[in-house]
Amino acid sequence: MNSQKIDGKQMILWMKDLWHYPRSLTGHGTRKTLNYLKNINPDLNIYSFNSGKKVFDWEIPDEWNIYDAYIKHESGEKFAEFKKNNLHILGYSTPCDMHISLDELLPHIYTQQDQPNVIPYVTSYYESNWGFCMSEKDKAHLPNGEYHVVIDAKKHKGSMEIADLVIKGESSKEIFFSTYICHPSMANNELSGPVLASALIRYIKAEFNNPKYTYRFVFVPETIGSITYINQHLDNLQKNVICGFNLSCVGDNRAYSHIESRMGNNLADNALQSALINLDNVVKYSFLERGSDERQYCAPGVDLPLCGFCRTKYGEYEEYHTSADNFDVVTADGLDGAFDVMRNIINSFEVNLFPKINVKCEPQLGRRGLRNNVSRKGYVEDLSLRSNFIAYADGKHSLFDIAIKIKKNIKLVIIEAKKLEKHGLLHKV
Repeated sequence: MNSQKIDGKQMILWMKDLWHYPRSLTGHGTRKTLNYLKNINPDLNIYSFNSGKKVFDWEIPDEWNIYDAYIKHESGEKFAEFKKNNLHILGYSTPCDMHISLDELLPHIYTQQDQPNVIPYVTSYYESNWGFCMSEKDKAHLPNGEYHVVIDAKKHKGSMEIADLVIKGESSKEIFFSTYICHPSMANNELSGPVLASALIRYIKAEFNNPKYTYRFVFVPETIGSITYINQHLDNLQKNVICGFNLSCVGDNRAYSHIESRMGNNLADNALQSALINLDNVVKYSFLERGSDERQYCAPGVDLPLCGFCRTKYGEYEEYHTSADNFDVVTADGLDGAFDVMRNIINSFEVNLFPKINVKCEPQLGRRGLRNNVSRKGYVEDLSLRSNFIAYADGKHSLFDIAIKIKKNIKLVIIEAKKLEKHGLLHKV
């Protein structure tokens, strides 16, 4: 396994393979997605939970499988064809096969009126309904007459699948990553998270034969999946997770977004803040602006030390939850940027998270080749990063704390830590 091949281009190829699977909370599209991810990382474990299972205040819903759907005008012309775009179907639609008038059909067609050229993503998970999604432009041009409405779907007692993969380290303390696998054909608000998590798994396995920390990756349907995972693993998660990230919308190249934890100051918050220093267009959002599974992981009584990471935050880009969320939005460079942020955080844990200088007072840098031994008027060597790192390397400040304190990106701080360690100036752990 060659970690150098893990890049945005490879992630895009994975995404294109996964694009057409009709994902939802349950069903064959989600199973195919998890099986594909298992092909990338064979250690992935897939678990099934029966419909109706009680998980805290929720119940796992009936299984839903969609095979085909369309609206056929009496002339023979078809509209909202599921096989052309799986966003055309209202998620979790009940099956139907009937002939109705245009007036009867229109209340069951969903559009995004302020974006007349896109198909919106709409669901009705917990209330029986049927419907189609179209662009406002196409809806406006539906001809009068009779329509044959077909939704070839099954909704029945079945199961919901979730998955995890744990890379065991010397310590049982865990770094936790979660992402979701329940949205149909949208690139940023679905596939970017699972492919980034898959790439990070391969990176850790390639770079660290015996990692210091344990890494847990979770792939779940949003909300009900994370609630189910917490329900099954709460004691272990609370005992061992020291830092975690919910990965969502991590594929565009427009911004870097930090959605704070509920308290806003845990290890994950500090880690992400340090990894975003001096990057372009960094936006920090309060937990009050949350919207993904950080809602569950940070909930009272759960309280995992986790925050959310996006490139452009969900809901903050125009293409979000529409058919325009495609490979014009997600780019190899965007995925590379997200990968670099998370990789630098992982590297921090695997270097020496709490560095401690092993000399009293200022070390003699010159004889170690860590500064110029010739001092003269007019020449000033910039040793601020090195000297400031040393000033806070007391075994109490984490690499993340130091990066924030000295206002240097964690990538530079890691390089400095490795250099000082190489020259014997840091206590070994």
